[in-house]
Amino acid sequence: MTSSDSPDNAAETPETPAARTGVAAMDWAAASADPQYRAAVVDLLGALAYGELAAFERLAEDAKLAPTMADKAELAKMASAEFHHFERLRDRLAEIGEEPTQAMEPFVAAYDGFHKQTAPSDWLEGLVKAYVGDSIASDFYREVAARLDSDTRALVLAVLDDTGHGGFAVEKVRAAIDADPRVGGRLALWARRLMGEALSQSQRVVADRDALSTMLVGGVADGFDLAEVGRMFSRITEAHTKRMAALGLAA
Repeated sequence: MTSSDSPDNAAETPETPAARTGVAAMDWAAASADPQYRAAVVDLLGALAYGELAAFERLAEDAKLAPTMADKAELAKMASAEFHHFERLRDRLAEIGEEPTQAMEPFVAAYDGFHKQTAPSDWLEGLVKAYVGDSIASDFYREVAARLDSDTRALVLAVLDDTGHGGFAVEKVRAAIDADPRVGGRLALWARRLMGEALSQSQRVVADRDALSTMLVGGVADGFDLAEVGRMFSRITEAHTKRMAALGLAA
């Protein structure tokens, strides 16, 4: 994933270490005694793992559109970072006795469908997609991570670390807009489309997995109540608006 922890690049959650109770105060050994919680975490790690693998593939493909050798090398470095994130998630699934491929399989159609619907037509659209689209997903997973056991939370936050794509995308997109202001309008429309598609994808993924959806609405662990779901999406939308401003685009 490509979002960072800075206020301008990620949705802030209300959780703090001192406020953690229930499952969020447990480690994996204790929390996983609940089979429904365990199933939800396996789903979450499977979704993240396939997301990282897909991000690796996409960045490698986007490198072909890069205008300079230096840009190609930068995207290759970012793709490598995404693959290392995938490896950590894959290894964790194996460590807790789950088959990684099986854990990822339920999410292949949703991710592949999203990427098919949002294939960039040029280099700049690819940068905006990685910065805006992936960051929306990262914000969502950060919100969920605040309610996970300490071991799983640490892993999820680690694989959501910025790969460097954020600052790189901002620099390149702003330079392109400075060179030709008309580019801004086209990319702003593209970013709005990405926002809608990313939120729809997240909703489909959750709706299709009973354990994951139950966890998110409070049936397992310290999930969200309906009011908190609204606040969560408000925070994600606010973070999206900040990212658009960083790019020099209207939200």
